[in-house]
Amino acid sequence: MNTINTKECYNALLAQKLIEEFKKRNMEGLYCASKEEALKKVLEMIPKESLVSCGSSVTLDEIGLRAALKSEGYNFLDPKDAQAQGASAMEKIAHQALSADYFLMSSNAISATGEMVNADGIGNRVAPLIFGPKNVIVIAGINKVEPNLEAAILRVKNYAAQMICLAFKKDYSNFDDLSKVAEDSCNQLVITSGSVFKGRIKVIIVGESLGY
Repeated sequence: MNTINTKECYNALLAQKLIEEFKKRNMEGLYCASKEEALKKVLEMIPKESLVSCGSSVTLDEIGLRAALKSEGYNFLDPKDAQAQGASAMEKIAHQALSADYFLMSSNAISATGEMVNADGIGNRVAPLIFGPKNVIVIAGINKVEPNLEAAILRVKNYAAQMICLAFKKDYSNFDDLSKVAEDSCNQLVITSGSVFKGRIKVIIVGESLGY
């Protein structure tokens, strides 16, 4: 067996274990070997007449999801469309997203035991995960999976938050201390250990490295 096939086999086995853990937590897990397969799967899951919104996510951009929702005629409420109009317009969309039929996002980290860990500065990304939209679809690369909850939290604080801050460095007036800026961006640290409503949260694990 060559190296590529060995890695694909490992990813599939890890994803299968996660799917079983998600099921115990009232969440539905799925596995897609590639980002192309993941894009196709997500689009199949969303009726075109449904109101769809999303959080800021490098992963969604990397699989081409945001572009596909626009080009294929979905009823898509995109927060990025409001950026040029200023903070009040973006806040309005963030509130509207809470009433979406489908909310799309990634996760900063996932434990092998099925918990998701997400950090947010003001909470506009994690709020719809917790409450509001009828359906939440989380798309995460296999690189986001950590062996346990403690490691997942450390990944968010020590890696994901700092990478995101570096990517958006221009948005910060004082960037002398990266760790301090990253800490501020983790004002809202949310651990999702399950869902009250069975199947409301669906997690697609992709067998590729995606996002931060």
